[in-house]
This record gives sequence, structure tokens and C-alpha cells, in this order.
Amino acid sequence: MPWKIALAAILCAAAAAAAGWYLTAARPPFSEGDRQFDGAGDVVHGQLMFAAGDCASCHATPGQSDRLRLGGGMALASPYGTFRPPNISPDPVDGIGKWTAVDLTNALVGGVSPQHEHYYPAFPYTSFTGMTATDIRDLYAYLMTLPKVSGRAPPHHPSILFRIRRFVGFWKLLFFREGQSGGRLSGEPVHDRGAYLVESVSHCAECHSSRNVFGAIKPDTRFAGGVDPQGTGFVPNTTQQNLGKWSERDIATMLKTGDTPDHGRVGSSMADVVTNTAMLPDSDRDAIARYIKALPAVPTPHP
Repeated sequence: MPWKIALAAILCAAAAAAAGWYLTAARPPFSEGDRQFDGAGDVVHGQLMFAAGDCASCHATPGQSDRLRLGGGMALASPYGTFRPPNISPDPVDGIGKWTAVDLTNALVGGVSPQHEHYYPAFPYTSFTGMTATDIRDLYAYLMTLPKVSGRAPPHHPSILFRIRRFVGFWKLLFFREGQSGGRLSGEPVHDRGAYLVESVSHCAECHSSRNVFGAIKPDTRFAGGVDPQGTGFVPNTTQQNLGKWSERDIATMLKTGDTPDHGRVGSSMADVVTNTAMLPDSDRDAIARYIKALPAVPTPHP
């Protein structure tokens, strides 16, 4: 009965397509009216979250010196296409001026836009997903105090694999764990504060790790360095394989001044990171240093 076999095949294909469509939908993790977002956020604390998250390094408008003009547009080249961070100034037309704190939380924790579309993982929500709702509410409060910048960033130009945004849903099924942090907790408060800052807010592993063919971090290379995400340089190993002779004080000093213990200075994109970490309280830099010193030695992967 060939027609029955053909019908069964069609029904199975339709069921598989329907299941795939359902599983890859962009679902925001938080809804408007969530009581976690009641009240105004703490602007002063939000400024610290902004610095720790290195937000200006990607979202500041290129070609001008004010790091708080967040018009976006910087080109981020990668093997998966060219991506451009959007305008996240409080401009109501071209930026996020009409967003709520819930919208920002859904973007950072779920990688989902207010239009219920997936964000490309060039936006490191894979790390930000471990942030607390309170910290994001405070970050939102600070962002709303910054200058409004008109003009939208140019569009992304992803590789053919990601040109259909819905396909990012399949990527998330494989490589994204909403609300989970890669941090290794010990129960010691300073260490665990460092885990939160390094793994979630500052998203250090996003640069200091190698990636597989789909652009996801290879777990066994986490913090071990390798070719940078743009394929234009080499990011250093920040495990004890490379930093074994650095003390916690050396790391904290580098995060404040950019000076290394061998009388050098950090450069390239790390110089931008230091511009931000220098704004943090000493206690947070000490916590980051404590966590980094606790990372086990992992060999640097070959190019």
C-alpha cells in the first residue's frame, strides 16, 4: 500500500516540522507585571553593572570619544558573518527608550527581543543569562539616564546558516541554558562574588575561550584562550596554565591600572576592559582576582 506509506511519511514530516517550530520559538522568560521589577532601580549600582558588563566597549557609537553615547554600529567580524551592536541609548525611536526593565531582562537572560525574536549569540546572553533580575533592573535604571542617540545601527550580515532567525532557536536548544551560570561556586563569599562577575556580568569566557564550528564555546577550552572570536588575533590563557605566577594582587592591580607584573601593559580590547574594571570597587576587583586564581590549569588549544 504505497499511498499509506507516503501518507504516513507526510504526517511524520508534518509532525516533526510542527515540533521543531514549537521548540524553536522565542519565549521571553519574564512577563510584564512580574513583581521582581516593582519600584525604581538603583542608578548608582546600575552604573557599576554597566562598567562590569563592559557595555560601552561594544555599544558606544564609533568615531567619537564619549563612551556613554550608545548608538551602536561597531562592526564585529566573525566566521559567522558581521554583526553590529544596536543602539541601546534611551532614544525612544532608534534606541531602547520604550523598553521596560522586563524587556532588558528578557534580552539579557533569554536572548529574546521585545518583538519575541531570538538575538544572535554574538550578543553574549549566553553569559548574561546568569545575572540577577535586581542587577538588570538597576542597569536599566542607569541606561535610562544616558544621552539619547538618534540613528539605528546598520543591519547584521550573518552567514547563510543564521540568516533565518528562527534557526537560532535550534542553536539555543543545543548550546544555551537559560538562567544557568558557568561559575564554579565554593561557598566562600569573595570567590563566589568573583564567579558571578567573571562568568555572568563581565562574560570573560566569551573572549577567552575557543569555539566549535557552530560558534559555541568548547567547554574544555573555557578560559584557556585561543584565536579571538573575530579571527584576527590570539586571546591569552587566563587559567593557571598561563597565570600561575601571578598573585591575586597582580590580577587586581592589572584590572585597575592595566599594568602587568612583568612591567608591561595590557593592550587591544583588554585595554577597554580595564577602562571599565577600573571603575569597580576594590572589593569587586579582588573578587575577580580570587576567582581567576582558582581556575584550574587548562592547556591553550592550538590554532
